[in-house]
Amino acid sequence: MKVHISLAASAALLALAPVNATLAAPEKGAATEVPSQLPRNAAPLHYSITVTPNAEKLSFDGNVLIEFLLKTPSDSVTLNAADIDFRRVTIAKGRAAAMPATASVNAAAQTATIAFGKKLPAGRYTLNIDYSGKILQQANGLFALDYKDPQGAEKRALFTQFEAPDARRFVPSWDEPNYKATFDLTATVPAEQMAVSNMPVAARRDIGNGLAEVRFGTSPKMSTYLLFFGLGEFDRITKQVGPTEVGVVVGKGNGPKGQYALDASAKLVAYYNDYFDTPYPLPKLDNVAGPGQSQFFSAMENWGAIFTFERVLLNDPKITSARTRQGIFSTDAHEIAHQWFGNLVTMAWWDDLWLNEGFASWMESKATAHFNPDWQSELDRVNGREGAMGLDAYVTTHPVIQKISTVEQTSQAFDTITYQKGEAVITMLEAYAGETIWRDGLRAYMKKHAYANTRTDDLWNAVEAAGAKGLVKIAHDFTKQPGVPLLEVKSAKCVNGSTLLTLTQSEFSRDRKAETSAKPQRWNVPVIAQVIGQAPSKTVISNGSGSLQLAGCGAFIVNAGQSGYYRVLYQPDMMAALQKDFAKLPAIDQLGLLNDSQSLAFNEYQPVRTALNLVDAVPSDTSQRVTEDNVSTYGYLYGLYEKDPARQAKLAKLASNRFGPTLSKLGYKQSPSDSTLDANLRSSLISTLGYMGDPAVVAEAKRLFAELETNPAALDGPLRTTWLGVIAQNADQADWDKMRKLGQTAESFLVKSSMYRLLGSARDIALAKQALALALTKEPGPTLSAAIINGVSGDHPELAVDFALANREAVEALVDVSSKSEFIPGLGYGSSDPAMVGKLEAYAKAYLSPESRKPVDQAVAAIQTRIKSQPRIRTETSAWLDEKAAQ
Repeated sequence: MKVHISLAASAALLALAPVNATLAAPEKGAATEVPSQLPRNAAPLHYSITVTPNAEKLSFDGNVLIEFLLKTPSDSVTLNAADIDFRRVTIAKGRAAAMPATASVNAAAQTATIAFGKKLPAGRYTLNIDYSGKILQQANGLFALDYKDPQGAEKRALFTQFEAPDARRFVPSWDEPNYKATFDLTATVPAEQMAVSNMPVAARRDIGNGLAEVRFGTSPKMSTYLLFFGLGEFDRITKQVGPTEVGVVVGKGNGPKGQYALDASAKLVAYYNDYFDTPYPLPKLDNVAGPGQSQFFSAMENWGAIFTFERVLLNDPKITSARTRQGIFSTDAHEIAHQWFGNLVTMAWWDDLWLNEGFASWMESKATAHFNPDWQSELDRVNGREGAMGLDAYVTTHPVIQKISTVEQTSQAFDTITYQKGEAVITMLEAYAGETIWRDGLRAYMKKHAYANTRTDDLWNAVEAAGAKGLVKIAHDFTKQPGVPLLEVKSAKCVNGSTLLTLTQSEFSRDRKAETSAKPQRWNVPVIAQVIGQAPSKTVISNGSGSLQLAGCGAFIVNAGQSGYYRVLYQPDMMAALQKDFAKLPAIDQLGLLNDSQSLAFNEYQPVRTALNLVDAVPSDTSQRVTEDNVSTYGYLYGLYEKDPARQAKLAKLASNRFGPTLSKLGYKQSPSDSTLDANLRSSLISTLGYMGDPAVVAEAKRLFAELETNPAALDGPLRTTWLGVIAQNADQADWDKMRKLGQTAESFLVKSSMYRLLGSARDIALAKQALALALTKEPGPTLSAAIINGVSGDHPELAVDFALANREAVEALVDVSSKSEFIPGLGYGSSDPAMVGKLEAYAKAYLSPESRKPVDQAVAAIQTRIKSQPRIRTETSAWLDEKAAQ
């Protein structure tokens, strides 16, 4: 699953109704360590599901035959069910007559106990369950998405979203990843619509009254959360990759917009077949596009039928930017990687969720770099690692492998630590093992555990057995304990043409610096370092200290290549040497050094001046990616002075003087000859300088916006959303009304969604209030309203939180069930107002159970740290800026 993981940006969404059920006592034997919320007396073998959806009434009828193994004599079995109405239940053994059974539902635990009326002996049985369920309007279970077709007619399509625990809303089932089974699915659908599932259609027949019965092929053995069903007025485009038919399923008329994703999918399937040395095992792999959006996820890896929201799958020349096309490819790479890592081999329980997501993120980056080396996508890993460290440095963090006991905790596990820290740790371990040994270990793991479930150590053991001696110990340190190692370079001595480094290991923290400095955790830390221009050297720092000899003398970089998950603190003279030779560093080390330096400075490990001097040393002709990072630093500093307009104006002028020439050289229009990196840099410069009120950028935005009056296509193209973003932030009432009209009259849902998301980003507080009021109307549609509220929180977190609390039930209805406990804390995450702490604490006390409040704790920790650190950062930054002005 590709998830929105930034609390500050959007707050992942709501986690299901709390399930406080005690975990069943584990069985003795091989499965001892696999948790479960269900009794262990039964396991499913095969599901035969028949479903008849009624899209208009938002309901469906279902029947399921579940072949299962009763492991011990019992008078009942318990499985999962949520929002299911049981009508009739029977149980049968073989060809014997079926016996009536009764279902008792525990709504809070999301379970149903099927009582047989007497104790039955162990053996194979079949449950026959007639039931009905609900079609939701947020992305959980079987859900509906409404849109207008190209002719303006209202349409409704149906899709499913089951990860983590929502297959139980579609079919009564053993809805935990360790309970794998095969599936048959049959659906009665409108004859003119296309039905899609994990497997190809095996048979289709008209049954009269405008209906058709569609039967899909039997699935491989898989977990319930990977089951998929989609229904609507679709087109399907395909390519053949060996024995696999690769497809993209889109709303009618959108086929050309899916071609880019289809081409990417075909390349990726072939690449993964080779990398894993295990061919993709299903006859087809579709990627199904849905209108709308979720605050929780953008795509889901259902086996053979990936679901992706249109805005991150379709390539529309009218609005799709170069960065969005990169996102289409990387999202595709992530979800297709899951077909092996997650689907073929599945984590046994959600505490090993990172085995799915961290590895899919890592493979996403590897595949993207393979096919698009000019994108410098390896730098994305540095930014991803930075996001993980930002969360991992708070006391509220958690280990990569975390204890999951409830449905609520499962939903909250889809976060930055699981994805980005997971990817960063894997990157470090691959660098330690070497690419060939690492790949050999993965191949052995894949073959040994195909169609089965694993725990994390199964993978570590496979890689160490392939030749990566000592890997298990390192892996345990970085996955079983939270936090960020801090390596301090105590000394560097040049002796006989070599440099001898002495390093100590502490722990980096944003809110417990004194505590972690006095008593840091210990890690075995793989270190790669080099003198600039010389060959790298490697070691492992153990027990808190170590040394490393480097070839050559001169300025040196620790964490060369940026594969390590740790921060590096240099002595002042070392930083001065790095600043002097900054231009000689490769782009990836420039970016890593800038991120480390700023994080250490902003969290009081070194003066802010040290970081800003390094920012000032970035040459204008450096990598576009590094320039993007640099301009974003100016944007961050600008935001710090929101209550000091005079200082903001000086910062804005400094940024315009520094980056304006680069933007002028690139030009305001994208050319077909532009590289992807140039296109992305242009967009970043326009966005950030526009945010800071650069006169030339704002004037161009207004000119283009005014031109829409006479030329509706004036903004069409890859910079459309970028320019409209500048307008939205600086909008007056007339501008805002005009943008709203563009959303109302948009010719496609893709364009509509981009317009409505922007309406929440106005800095004018009166317009922000109008955006919030609009979100509670039917106009945007149920899946876009939450994005408007989230947009308001960017500049007005207090306003957004107050509004959400005042309209809590209405707002919570606009977000996925899986994101409920995270949405409101996410709105307040970026606040610097002490009053916000009290508001979030009161919200948690009133509405969240203890296991649901982690997002509140994380937001409170960030707010309190910001309140403490920002005055110092402003003071030191002001002094630095004044010195620059006096030069």
